[in-house]
Amino acid sequence: MKRFAMWILAALALAAGSASGADVTLGAGDVLKISVYGSPDLGLETRVSEAGNITFPLVGAVAIGGLPVSAAEKKIGGLLESGGFIRKAQVNIIVTAMQSQQISVLGQINRPGRYPLEGRRSLMDMLAQAGGFNADGGDMVSLIRKRNGVTTKDTIDIVEMVRNGDFTRDFDLAGNDVIYVERAPRFYIYGEVQRPGAFRLERSMTVLQALSVGGGLTPRGTERGMRIKRRDAAGVLQVLDAKHDDVVQVDDVVYVKESLF
Repeated sequence: MKRFAMWILAALALAAGSASGADVTLGAGDVLKISVYGSPDLGLETRVSEAGNITFPLVGAVAIGGLPVSAAEKKIGGLLESGGFIRKAQVNIIVTAMQSQQISVLGQINRPGRYPLEGRRSLMDMLAQAGGFNADGGDMVSLIRKRNGVTTKDTIDIVEMVRNGDFTRDFDLAGNDVIYVERAPRFYIYGEVQRPGAFRLERSMTVLQALSVGGGLTPRGTERGMRIKRRDAAGVLQVLDAKHDDVVQVDDVVYVKESLF
């Protein structure tokens, strides 16, 4: 599993490196540094208002919210030309602080926080940018998005997606999307084992594998008569006889008895 985790990290890094350099879309709160070639007196640093406007010398209020940077440059240049202020205006915009288009990456991630959405980015891109899963990270990621006033939640199995090479659920992101990396599922083992406690539940883990994770039996332990304590769908606790090949489920408690002989 460690080798596979390294594979996942490599895939995330590759995704980050191949992200598109598409034009950034401007929005409220973005800080811009604007210059006009040959007219240093028109240069300024400004912030896009909540209404999506900036105030530019000579032309006044300019609505640029929702425009890509290149379109905003052309719009300001066009206003300078149509107003008779500059012929063939060459406007350059640098986004010094991207506030409008940010993604929240939370949960079991190495560098949780808010990240600017610079150009086109997918789920895998942002996971890579946030440093990948930490030691407690599971295979599942929740993606919460709001589109046209409707909030949706998708659960993506990252490991399965990489194993199959099927990236149809590597969704493109938009501003204010939330990525949440779930904690890895756990099981518990106690009784006559060397290392009782809570452990990460690997896929299709058997009772015998769980016993190995717990360090094996103590000198007084026995594999006979092991029990699994498990809650059913209604929350009722069940006590089951445990066979070596039984598959351990999330939050199962495996109990290893003491040998009578």
